[in-house]
Amino acid sequence: MRSLLLFFLCIAFTFKANAQEIPRFNPDTIKTITLDTVVNITAKRLSVQTFIDAVVTDTSFYKAFQHMKKYGFIAENSIYTYDKKNKVNGSIYRKIKHNSKAPKMEYLVKKDDGRIYKKNGKFQLYTVEMFDYIFMNAYKSEFSSTSFGTPSGDGSSNAGYKDKLKTLIFSPGRPVKGLPFIGNKTEIFSPNMRQYYDYSFFSATYLDSIPVYRFKVSIKPDLSNWTKDGLMIKELVTIFDKRNFEILGRYVDMKYSNMLFDFDVQMNIEMSYFGEEKLPSKISYQGNWNVPLKKEERASVLILHKAYHVN
Repeated sequence: MRSLLLFFLCIAFTFKANAQEIPRFNPDTIKTITLDTVVNITAKRLSVQTFIDAVVTDTSFYKAFQHMKKYGFIAENSIYTYDKKNKVNGSIYRKIKHNSKAPKMEYLVKKDDGRIYKKNGKFQLYTVEMFDYIFMNAYKSEFSSTSFGTPSGDGSSNAGYKDKLKTLIFSPGRPVKGLPFIGNKTEIFSPNMRQYYDYSFFSATYLDSIPVYRFKVSIKPDLSNWTKDGLMIKELVTIFDKRNFEILGRYVDMKYSNMLFDFDVQMNIEMSYFGEEKLPSKISYQGNWNVPLKKEERASVLILHKAYHVN
Protein backbone atom coordinates (compact mmCIF):
# COMPACT_ATOMS: atom_id res chain seq x y z
CA MET A 1 0.00 0.00 0.00
CA ARG A 2 2.72 2.44 0.95
CA SER A 3 4.68 1.65 -2.21
CA LEU A 4 1.59 2.31 -4.28
CA LEU A 5 1.10 5.68 -2.66
CA LEU A 6 4.75 6.50 -3.15
CA PHE A 7 4.44 5.57 -6.80
CA PHE A 8 1.57 7.92 -7.41
CA LEU A 9 3.19 10.78 -5.67
CA CYS A 10 6.15 10.24 -7.87
CA ILE A 11 3.81 9.83 -10.82
CA ALA A 12 2.69 13.25 -10.02
CA PHE A 13 6.08 14.23 -11.36
CA THR A 14 6.98 15.01 -7.94
CA PHE A 15 8.25 18.43 -7.51
CA LYS A 16 7.61 21.87 -6.10
CA ALA A 17 10.88 23.77 -5.85
CA ASN A 18 10.34 27.09 -4.17
CA ALA A 19 13.99 27.53 -3.28
CA GLN A 20 15.49 30.75 -4.59
CA GLU A 21 18.75 29.07 -5.59
CA ILE A 22 17.12 27.37 -8.59
CA PRO A 23 15.46 29.47 -11.30
CA ARG A 24 11.91 28.73 -12.34
CA PHE A 25 11.23 28.06 -15.99
CA ASN A 26 8.30 29.51 -17.87
CA PRO A 27 5.99 26.55 -18.54
CA ASP A 28 4.54 28.20 -21.65
CA THR A 29 6.84 28.99 -24.57
CA ILE A 30 4.00 30.55 -26.57
CA LYS A 31 4.86 34.23 -27.07
CA THR A 32 1.91 35.36 -29.19
CA ILE A 33 -1.66 34.15 -28.69
CA THR A 34 -4.62 35.33 -30.78
CA LEU A 35 -8.06 33.75 -30.80
CA ASP A 36 -9.28 32.85 -34.30
CA THR A 37 -12.94 33.51 -35.04
CA VAL A 38 -13.03 30.56 -37.43
CA VAL A 39 -10.41 27.83 -37.37
CA ASN A 40 -10.31 25.13 -40.02
CA ILE A 41 -7.92 22.31 -40.79
CA THR A 42 -8.22 19.95 -43.78
CA ALA A 43 -11.75 21.29 -44.38
CA LYS A 44 -12.86 20.19 -40.91
CA ARG A 45 -13.94 22.82 -38.41
CA LEU A 46 -12.09 22.39 -35.15
CA SER A 47 -13.95 21.99 -31.89
CA VAL A 48 -13.09 21.23 -28.30
CA GLN A 49 -13.87 17.56 -28.99
CA THR A 50 -11.33 17.54 -31.84
CA PHE A 51 -8.58 18.47 -29.41
CA ILE A 52 -9.79 16.11 -26.70
CA ASP A 53 -9.74 13.19 -29.14
CA ALA A 54 -6.24 14.15 -30.25
CA VAL A 55 -4.91 14.36 -26.68
CA VAL A 56 -6.35 10.98 -25.71
CA THR A 57 -5.32 9.07 -28.85
CA ASP A 58 -1.95 10.67 -29.63
CA THR A 59 1.08 8.37 -29.65
CA SER A 60 3.55 10.67 -31.43
CA PHE A 61 4.52 12.41 -28.18
CA TYR A 62 5.76 9.19 -26.63
CA LYS A 63 7.34 8.02 -29.88
CA ALA A 64 9.44 11.18 -30.00
CA PHE A 65 11.30 9.86 -26.94
CA GLN A 66 11.72 6.48 -28.60
CA HIS A 67 13.13 8.08 -31.74
CA MET A 68 15.94 9.79 -29.83
CA LYS A 69 17.97 6.61 -29.95
CA LYS A 70 18.39 7.02 -33.72
CA TYR A 71 20.42 10.20 -33.26
CA GLY A 72 23.50 11.45 -31.55
CA PHE A 73 22.82 14.30 -29.14
CA ILE A 74 23.94 16.03 -25.98
CA ALA A 75 21.77 15.78 -22.86
CA GLU A 76 22.16 17.95 -19.78
CA ASN A 77 20.26 16.69 -16.72
CA SER A 78 20.08 18.66 -13.49
CA ILE A 79 18.27 17.50 -10.34
CA TYR A 80 18.04 19.41 -7.07
CA THR A 81 16.60 18.18 -3.79
CA TYR A 82 15.49 20.44 -0.94
CA ASP A 83 14.98 20.41 2.81
CA LYS A 84 11.86 21.66 4.61
CA LYS A 85 13.14 25.24 4.40
CA ASN A 86 13.54 24.91 0.62
CA LYS A 87 17.32 25.00 0.82
CA VAL A 88 19.21 22.75 -1.59
CA ASN A 89 20.54 19.66 0.20
CA GLY A 90 21.49 17.57 -2.80
CA SER A 91 22.15 17.84 -6.52
CA ILE A 92 22.88 15.65 -9.53
CA TYR A 93 24.33 16.92 -12.79
CA ARG A 94 24.89 14.79 -15.87
CA LYS A 95 26.16 15.92 -19.24
CA ILE A 96 25.79 12.98 -21.58
CA LYS A 97 26.91 12.39 -25.14
CA HIS A 98 24.72 9.85 -26.91
CA ASN A 99 26.12 7.88 -29.84
CA SER A 100 23.44 6.26 -32.00
CA LYS A 101 25.75 3.79 -33.73
CA ALA A 102 26.86 1.84 -30.69
CA PRO A 103 24.37 2.86 -29.21
CA LYS A 104 25.93 4.04 -26.00
CA MET A 105 26.16 6.88 -23.52
CA GLU A 106 29.35 8.73 -22.65
CA TYR A 107 29.37 10.84 -19.52
CA LEU A 108 31.09 14.11 -20.29
CA VAL A 109 30.32 15.36 -16.76
CA LYS A 110 28.94 13.36 -13.83
CA LYS A 111 28.67 15.20 -10.54
CA ASP A 112 26.74 14.49 -7.31
CA ASP A 113 26.61 16.66 -4.22
CA GLY A 114 24.85 16.32 -0.88
CA ARG A 115 22.43 13.65 0.28
CA ILE A 116 21.59 11.76 -2.89
CA TYR A 117 22.24 8.08 -2.19
CA LYS A 118 21.56 5.62 0.60
CA LYS A 119 24.27 3.38 1.99
CA ASN A 120 23.17 0.60 -0.36
CA GLY A 121 23.75 2.86 -3.36
CA LYS A 122 20.10 3.49 -4.13
CA PHE A 123 18.63 6.97 -4.38
CA GLN A 124 17.49 8.65 -1.19
CA LEU A 125 14.35 9.97 -2.84
CA TYR A 126 11.80 7.88 -4.64
CA THR A 127 11.10 10.80 -6.97
CA VAL A 128 14.70 10.83 -8.17
CA GLU A 129 14.54 7.08 -8.79
CA MET A 130 11.48 7.54 -10.98
CA PHE A 131 13.05 10.39 -12.91
CA ASP A 132 16.12 8.27 -13.51
CA TYR A 133 13.98 5.39 -14.78
CA ILE A 134 11.94 7.43 -17.24
CA PHE A 135 14.57 9.66 -18.77
CA MET A 136 17.84 7.77 -18.44
CA ASN A 137 16.15 4.80 -20.12
CA ALA A 138 15.21 7.11 -22.98
CA TYR A 139 18.92 7.33 -23.85
CA LYS A 140 19.27 3.55 -24.08
CA SER A 141 18.49 1.46 -27.14
CA GLU A 142 16.12 -0.86 -25.26
CA PHE A 143 13.79 2.02 -24.45
CA SER A 144 12.55 2.11 -28.05
CA SER A 145 11.90 -1.63 -28.15
CA THR A 146 9.32 -1.33 -25.38
CA SER A 147 6.00 -0.24 -26.81
CA PHE A 148 3.84 2.20 -24.90
CA GLY A 149 1.85 0.63 -22.08
CA THR A 150 3.70 -2.68 -21.96
CA PRO A 151 5.38 -3.83 -18.74
CA SER A 152 8.84 -2.42 -18.15
CA GLY A 153 10.21 -5.76 -17.02
CA ASP A 154 13.04 -4.15 -15.13
CA GLY A 155 12.73 -6.66 -12.29
CA SER A 156 12.20 -4.06 -9.59
CA SER A 157 9.38 -4.10 -7.06
CA ASN A 158 8.18 -0.82 -8.52
CA ALA A 159 8.06 -1.97 -12.15
CA GLY A 160 4.25 -1.92 -12.37
CA TYR A 161 4.12 1.55 -10.89
CA LYS A 162 6.67 2.81 -13.38
CA ASP A 163 4.45 1.66 -16.22
CA LYS A 164 1.52 3.59 -14.74
CA LEU A 165 3.82 6.60 -14.61
CA LYS A 166 4.38 6.36 -18.34
CA THR A 167 0.63 6.36 -18.92
CA LEU A 168 0.12 9.53 -16.92
CA ILE A 169 3.04 11.38 -18.51
CA PHE A 170 2.40 10.48 -22.12
CA SER A 171 -1.39 10.11 -22.20
CA PRO A 172 -3.07 12.42 -19.69
CA GLY A 173 -6.83 12.13 -19.54
CA ARG A 174 -6.86 8.36 -19.39
CA PRO A 175 -7.75 6.62 -16.11
CA VAL A 176 -4.81 5.15 -14.23
CA LYS A 177 -6.06 1.92 -12.68
CA GLY A 178 -4.72 0.49 -9.46
CA LEU A 179 -4.26 3.77 -7.62
CA PRO A 180 -6.39 4.05 -4.46
CA PHE A 181 -8.72 7.04 -4.13
CA ILE A 182 -7.49 8.87 -7.21
CA GLY A 183 -7.34 6.49 -10.18
CA ASN A 184 -10.32 8.11 -11.93
CA LYS A 185 -9.36 11.70 -11.09
CA THR A 186 -6.99 11.70 -14.06
CA GLU A 187 -9.91 11.06 -16.43
CA ILE A 188 -10.65 14.75 -16.97
CA PHE A 189 -12.39 14.25 -20.33
CA SER A 190 -15.05 11.87 -19.05
CA PRO A 191 -18.71 13.07 -19.16
CA ASN A 192 -18.78 13.31 -15.37
CA MET A 193 -15.59 15.39 -15.11
CA ARG A 194 -16.32 17.82 -17.94
CA GLN A 195 -18.75 19.78 -15.77
CA TYR A 196 -15.78 20.97 -13.69
CA TYR A 197 -13.48 22.19 -16.48
CA ASP A 198 -13.29 24.93 -19.09
CA TYR A 199 -11.85 23.97 -22.49
CA SER A 200 -10.42 26.54 -24.91
CA PHE A 201 -8.13 26.66 -27.93
CA PHE A 202 -6.19 29.47 -29.54
CA SER A 203 -4.10 30.09 -32.62
CA ALA A 204 -0.51 30.89 -31.68
CA THR A 205 3.16 30.78 -32.57
CA TYR A 206 5.57 28.34 -30.95
CA LEU A 207 9.32 29.04 -30.65
CA ASP A 208 8.82 32.23 -32.69
CA SER A 209 8.21 30.45 -35.99
CA ILE A 210 5.97 27.36 -35.79
CA PRO A 211 2.19 27.92 -36.26
CA VAL A 212 0.32 26.04 -33.54
CA TYR A 213 -2.91 25.61 -31.63
CA ARG A 214 -2.82 26.01 -27.88
CA PHE A 215 -5.45 23.82 -26.19
CA LYS A 216 -6.04 24.58 -22.53
CA VAL A 217 -8.05 22.66 -19.92
CA SER A 218 -8.52 24.48 -16.62
CA ILE A 219 -10.79 24.29 -13.59
CA LYS A 220 -13.86 26.49 -13.80
CA PRO A 221 -13.29 29.59 -11.65
CA ASP A 222 -16.82 29.70 -10.22
CA LEU A 223 -16.61 26.30 -8.50
CA SER A 224 -16.60 26.11 -4.72
CA ASN A 225 -13.21 25.74 -3.02
CA TRP A 226 -14.30 22.32 -1.75
CA THR A 227 -14.99 21.15 -5.32
CA LYS A 228 -11.72 22.63 -6.62
CA ASP A 229 -9.74 20.87 -3.90
CA GLY A 230 -11.21 17.54 -4.99
CA LEU A 231 -9.95 17.94 -8.57
CA MET A 232 -6.43 16.60 -9.05
CA ILE A 233 -5.46 18.06 -12.44
CA LYS A 234 -5.63 21.83 -12.12
CA GLU A 235 -4.47 22.69 -15.62
CA LEU A 236 -3.43 20.87 -18.77
CA VAL A 237 -2.02 22.78 -21.76
CA THR A 238 -1.23 21.02 -25.03
CA ILE A 239 0.51 22.58 -28.04
CA PHE A 240 -0.41 21.19 -31.49
CA ASP A 241 1.50 21.82 -34.70
CA LYS A 242 -1.04 23.26 -37.16
CA ARG A 243 0.67 21.61 -40.10
CA ASN A 244 0.28 17.99 -38.95
CA PHE A 245 -1.73 18.24 -35.70
CA GLU A 246 0.97 16.48 -33.70
CA ILE A 247 1.73 17.47 -30.12
CA LEU A 248 4.77 19.73 -29.65
CA GLY A 249 4.40 20.61 -25.98
CA ARG A 250 2.58 19.73 -22.78
CA TYR A 251 2.22 21.41 -19.40
CA VAL A 252 0.49 19.75 -16.44
CA ASP A 253 -0.29 21.27 -13.04
CA MET A 254 -1.52 18.80 -10.41
CA LYS A 255 -2.33 19.25 -6.76
CA TYR A 256 -4.20 17.02 -4.34
CA SER A 257 -4.41 16.35 -0.62
CA ASN A 258 -6.23 13.93 1.67
CA MET A 259 -5.60 12.15 4.97
CA LEU A 260 -3.01 9.85 3.39
CA PHE A 261 -0.88 12.15 1.27
CA ASP A 262 -0.55 15.49 -0.45
CA PHE A 263 1.35 16.73 -3.49
CA ASP A 264 1.72 19.90 -5.54
CA VAL A 265 3.58 19.39 -8.80
CA GLN A 266 4.11 20.89 -12.25
CA MET A 267 5.62 19.35 -15.36
CA ASN A 268 6.50 20.78 -18.76
CA ILE A 269 7.73 18.92 -21.85
CA GLU A 270 8.71 20.66 -25.09
CA MET A 271 9.56 19.25 -28.51
CA SER A 272 11.56 20.67 -31.39
CA TYR A 273 12.23 19.51 -34.94
CA PHE A 274 15.43 18.03 -36.30
CA GLY A 275 14.69 18.08 -40.01
CA GLU A 276 11.27 16.41 -40.19
CA GLU A 277 11.75 14.48 -36.93
CA LYS A 278 10.04 15.67 -33.75
CA LEU A 279 12.36 15.19 -30.76
CA PRO A 280 12.35 16.22 -27.07
CA SER A 281 14.24 19.41 -26.31
CA LYS A 282 13.27 20.47 -22.77
CA ILE A 283 11.67 18.81 -19.75
CA SER A 284 11.19 20.55 -16.42
CA TYR A 285 9.55 19.56 -13.13
CA GLN A 286 9.05 21.13 -9.77
CA GLY A 287 7.03 20.19 -6.72
CA ASN A 288 6.73 18.34 -3.44
CA TRP A 289 4.88 15.41 -1.93
CA ASN A 290 4.35 14.00 1.53
CA VAL A 291 2.97 10.75 2.97
CA PRO A 292 2.72 9.43 6.56
CA LEU A 293 5.79 7.62 7.92
CA LYS A 294 7.95 8.92 5.08
CA LYS A 295 10.15 11.96 4.80
CA GLU A 296 8.69 14.78 2.72
CA GLU A 297 10.29 14.95 -0.72
CA ARG A 298 11.02 18.20 -2.54
CA ALA A 299 12.88 18.32 -5.82
CA SER A 300 13.21 20.05 -9.18
CA VAL A 301 14.48 18.77 -12.50
CA LEU A 302 15.65 20.38 -15.72
CA ILE A 303 16.53 18.30 -18.79
CA LEU A 304 17.88 19.81 -21.99
CA HIS A 305 18.51 17.91 -25.24
CA LYS A 306 20.48 19.62 -27.99
CA ALA A 307 22.87 19.14 -30.89
CA TYR A 308 20.91 16.30 -32.50
CA HIS A 309 22.80 14.75 -35.40
CA VAL A 310 23.12 11.56 -37.42
CA ASN A 311 26.23 9.59 -36.44
